[in-house]
Amino acid sequence: MTATTTLAPEGRSTPSARAGGSRHLAGTGVLLRFALRRDRVLIPVWVAVNALMVLSMPKSLTSLYGTEAARADLLRQMDTNSSLRALVGPVFDDSLGALTAWRVGVYAAALAAVTSLLVVVRHTRDEEESGRQELVSSGMVGRRAPLTAGLLAAAVANAVLALLVVAGLAGQGGSGAVAFGLGIAGVGMVFATAAAIVAQLTESARLARGLTAGVLGAAFVLRAAGDSSSADGSSVLTWLSPLGWLENLRPYAGERWWVLLLLAAAVAAQAAVAYLLAGRRDTGMSFLPTLPGPARGRLGSAGALAWRLQRGGVLGWAVGFFLAGVVYGGMTDGAAKLVGDNQQARDLFERMGGRSGITDAFLASMVAIMGLVAALYVVSSVLRAHGEETSGRAEPVLAGAVGRLRWAAGHLTIAFGGVVLFMLLTGLGFAAGYGKEVGPILGACLVQVPAVWVVGGLAVLLYGVLPRGATAAWGVAGAVLLIGWVGPALDVPQAVLDLSPFGHLPKLPGGPMEWGPVLVLLALAAALTGAGLAALRRRDLTT
Repeated sequence: MTATTTLAPEGRSTPSARAGGSRHLAGTGVLLRFALRRDRVLIPVWVAVNALMVLSMPKSLTSLYGTEAARADLLRQMDTNSSLRALVGPVFDDSLGALTAWRVGVYAAALAAVTSLLVVVRHTRDEEESGRQELVSSGMVGRRAPLTAGLLAAAVANAVLALLVVAGLAGQGGSGAVAFGLGIAGVGMVFATAAAIVAQLTESARLARGLTAGVLGAAFVLRAAGDSSSADGSSVLTWLSPLGWLENLRPYAGERWWVLLLLAAAVAAQAAVAYLLAGRRDTGMSFLPTLPGPARGRLGSAGALAWRLQRGGVLGWAVGFFLAGVVYGGMTDGAAKLVGDNQQARDLFERMGGRSGITDAFLASMVAIMGLVAALYVVSSVLRAHGEETSGRAEPVLAGAVGRLRWAAGHLTIAFGGVVLFMLLTGLGFAAGYGKEVGPILGACLVQVPAVWVVGGLAVLLYGVLPRGATAAWGVAGAVLLIGWVGPALDVPQAVLDLSPFGHLPKLPGGPMEWGPVLVLLALAAALTGAGLAALRRRDLTT
């Protein structure tokens, strides 16, 4: 199938294409509405989780640092605690708004970046890889319309997030709220345009997501390294990271409005590069083509195929979990010193990690957070089978001597087995960073697995029963993340915390091991997974 004359490559365009650059954007509005309709679950869930994380923080900080003396002590502690600065950045002022920007700014911006890169890659390289973009481009659709629609969809998500942040934090100060909201949205758009460039360079949507996520990881590492060496955000390494730009915007601490120009310039420059590259390649092609495979196939089973498809993601997640464990383990002693005599901070850690001493409570809290992150992985890995089915790649495999259960088992082995691997690596990372208690920390990490598997089982059930609504599994993961992360900070009732499978796990290390809830969660995960596979076996493939 070939493109129309309006889609001819630059330098060989037809007179009608040369009539105006607007022809390259024909159909953008329709594609944008279609993109927003497809993302009617993904974007609202991710934006809501991010906004609630930010807007819940003032109340939590009020209970933790309600007096001027407590806030002044926090600033003194952060000036000397390099490990905590590496995790959340330096504190520039003791106002409630400034503390909110300090506590969640880096993570809100990183979450906005993840949302943006997923949206852009989904509506550019994903569409080309599946062949749908070639069909769409055969109509009255301009060459750059798909890229523009993807970027605009990401812009809508970031704009809504910025509005929610500004409206929710306006009571802490209007100018600071505007700076913080625009800064988060600006970082999101920096990575949206970065993903747009990567989508032109690679033929694989999976590789495009992985490379852009790698850039985000590098940005986090640069900011962390810079902040650990400097208490005022002035390190060169901090300035090399877009996450450091948000930090140096200094919301509620004498805003540096000119930093927004830096974000805008980065977005404009990267968008220009993406548009230039998009006009110099054919649909479905890339500037870094995939190398041909061996003459004889080496994949002898459905499980081997699943591993081949997911091995890059598994490796990236594994490295991330291990490094996160090292970082959290290394700051354990520093966190205990930071809490000191602050009873409110001690109560928060005990609500998250149990009443077994501040060190064990902190370790249990961080392990629980890693379990929540693992829930995001298991959903993405389970839904990889859904992506193979909807793209049409599963049908040729299932046309051979491969049953549906055997095919699905390959992907589910990677999903559920990957969780065990990641939690083991997290435990080893904690042990390496903390330097002691290897056994108890490994046990605490592994006890998170049943709860993660329950989330994975729900994803399998949705995929098997409602394939067109399988992406609702992201909503489940987002709700679990929100309850586990924000719930203890807001001191919500236990009945709300119990809605998450993580609310039933024993608080390890330090607390007693309770096998009853663990076995119930394992049985529930097995039942949900079995029901989903049974439904998959009976239904028709999605076309």
